[in-house]
Amino acid sequence: MNAPLRFNEALLIADRAFQPFQCVAWAPQDGTGNLSLSVIDRTSTRLLGRTQLSSSIYSDPAQFADVLKQSREQLSQQGFTLEPWSMPE
Repeated sequence: MNAPLRFNEALLIADRAFQPFQCVAWAPQDGTGNLSLSVIDRTSTRLLGRTQLSSSIYSDPAQFADVLKQSREQLSQQGFTLEPWSMPE
């Protein structure tokens, strides 16, 4: 996947990257184009991780994949088991 990602594509990819947990994503209404991601447990009671990405990161497939892989690794190191995942081609 070499073409720049659109916002909605990035949301779908992020959601799949953190299964079986939920990835909640939103864009703050401050006009910056940033994307905020929070990973929460299935009961929506425990925040497992949070990050904010600029549009230059989430629109670039390689950079976005790196950030998602790093976030997945951090969760794994905290003892959370994620389903296998790879960046879509």
